Amino acid sequence: MTDRLTITVPNRAMREALGEVPRAVDVLDWVMDGPAPSNPLDIVVAPYMGTTNALRHLAGVRVRLVQGLSNGYDGVKDALPPNMVFANAASVHETATSELVMSLILASQRGIPDFVRAAQHGQWSPRWHPGLADHTVLIVGYGGIGQAIERRVLPFETKVLRVARTERIDERGTIFAFTSLRDLLPSADVVVVCVPLTPLTTRLIDDDFLSLMRDGTLLVNVARGPVADSEALLAHATSGRLRLALDVTDPEPLPDGHPLFALSNVLISPHVGGATAAALPRMSRLVRVQIDRMLNGDDPINVVLRT
Repeated sequence: MTDRLTITVPNRAMREALGEVPRAVDVLDWVMDGPAPSNPLDIVVAPYMGTTNALRHLAGVRVRLVQGLSNGYDGVKDALPPNMVFANAASVHETATSELVMSLILASQRGIPDFVRAAQHGQWSPRWHPGLADHTVLIVGYGGIGQAIERRVLPFETKVLRVARTERIDERGTIFAFTSLRDLLPSADVVVVCVPLTPLTTRLIDDDFLSLMRDGTLLVNVARGPVADSEALLAHATSGRLRLALDVTDPEPLPDGHPLFALSNVLISPHVGGATAAALPRMSRLVRVQIDRMLNGDDPINVVLRT
């Protein structure tokens, strides 16, 4: 057990959301844009955005746990100083991100953008659209977010196929390996990509990947922008062969006037998968769990890196 903890949080909003902490815990504000307010520190809560740039300010600071606020941690390994432990925010963003995925799928499959554009011109413009029922949804990336998406898409009476790094079996059947994508992509009506960004997944969505998808298929990317080859995305969308719903892009932010914005078969949201009112309370609950575990002498949860 630990008698006393010193932790830092990146802003006053998180400090307030933490509420009353145990008397043995000192909470300091540190946005990580300059020297640490104390040394050593027990828990450093990194900013939600710009984490990798902020981590350089940990050089020379003794820290027991660095707590990230995103599920993804690409770039952290290279930015984190030696002898540190990094935990991600698994359990925080799965629900909100799966909400956005369902919003993008339903909007695209039911033609909501077309109806909105018609309404902006004062036009009543009914049309048939594919819908979601009786369609096949392929989820590429079967971690917490992929599983949350599956739980939400199944009640729409869909067939769901799952792909992860390695093949395994669960109560619903086979979770296929990435090596099965060539066989699975032609059978999907909606492809949702929610993999972490790693050397294996960088440019996973390339011309070959997209060419395997049937005409009219919807691709949803809520992973990271570099998971997709932007030129290949643009080519397949410009031809009208595929539809896209993108919460992440490469580059990001997508520059004003980028040709993807002009395509009626492309729906873009500005990387807002976790941007809901649920985020701060859930982040704070995770930090409270880490505080309690450290006070009790237990190992932290969600550890993804040790340098």
